[in-house]
Amino acid sequence: MKKLKTTNPELISLIRDLKKHSRESEAELWLAISESLANSKRSRVAVNLSRLNRYTKEGETVVVPGKVLGAGKASHPLTIVAFAFSSVAKSKIKEAKGNCL
Repeated sequence: MKKLKTTNPELISLIRDLKKHSRESEAELWLAISESLANSKRSRVAVNLSRLNRYTKEGETVVVPGKVLGAGKASHPLTIVAFAFSSVAKSKIKEAKGNCL
């Protein structure tokens, strides 16, 4: 197991929980998400709202192992699970009757 580069206790706990859940459920998805979150902050994922809007349909759930940014608009409701949201992204998602988790 590689040493984590982050000192954020919330992020460290989340990474450990995802790895544990991956072992228990034998699902590679949770392991891939935990490895993506364990990367340095510079190489972590940042996704604009316009891209999520373009590639999803109404009512879908999306997992972003990083941060959701507010560029673009949300024209349909989405449930987005991410480690962090910009304040603009949160307000636009809620205006479109979506959920931020």
